[in-house]
Amino acid sequence: MRVRLTLEYDGTNYFGWQLQSGQNTIQGELERALEKILGAPVRVHGSGRTDAGVHARGQVAAATLPRPFEPAELRRALNALLPPDIAILEVSPAVDDFDPRRDACSRVYAYRLLTRPTRSAFEYCYSWPVREPLDPGLLNHAARGFIGEHDFAAFRTLGSEEKTTRRHVIASQWQQVEDVLTYRVEATSFLRHMVRTMVAAMVEVGRGRASVESITALLESRDRSLAPAPAPAAGLFLVEVKY
Repeated sequence: MRVRLTLEYDGTNYFGWQLQSGQNTIQGELERALEKILGAPVRVHGSGRTDAGVHARGQVAAATLPRPFEPAELRRALNALLPPDIAILEVSPAVDDFDPRRDACSRVYAYRLLTRPTRSAFEYCYSWPVREPLDPGLLNHAARGFIGEHDFAAFRTLGSEEKTTRRHVIASQWQQVEDVLTYRVEATSFLRHMVRTMVAAMVEVGRGRASVESITALLESRDRSLAPAPAPAAGLFLVEVKY
């Protein structure tokens, strides 16, 4: 029996999604819980590999169970066993060949900036504190430069194995609510550290240290050494995977 799992998690205490020897991961917690429930090892496949410290509000995963199990009961059993910073939102039957990564049409990420002169006792795990004033108009002007199909070689982690560095960005926009600026981006797929590097480049524009045109120049350069270091992981959320 194949099932689709939709879950959310706080990635602060985890070394990302993917199994890693000797490390605490989201995939590892899920597989341990499923083995306790079903009495046999179960491999879980996710729609994407979020990095250490990155959060998710709508991660999608799939698993083939060794025996039939009522989806609602499985959700209750998993939530009873999983740590409080991982929550199963939905369990539903899936076709036998459902692949949460390859079958996805697009993914939506959000990145949060805290724009105030003092640090926050509550936001430090969920945003990047940027104390200098940022111009939302400049940020949105820069964000529009990413829309469409481009080569994002300058915005990826060097050494990552990808057949192509071209990606199609569907939506790219900033919104401010009080002292939090949130960047929301949707694309067919993303390179590793792509969103965080895009954010870092746009923050340089918002600070007035780089021009809006620098975004286009970085895309055209395809040179990772010209782009800034990725923004901190804590501000990044996988919001939704669309099928």
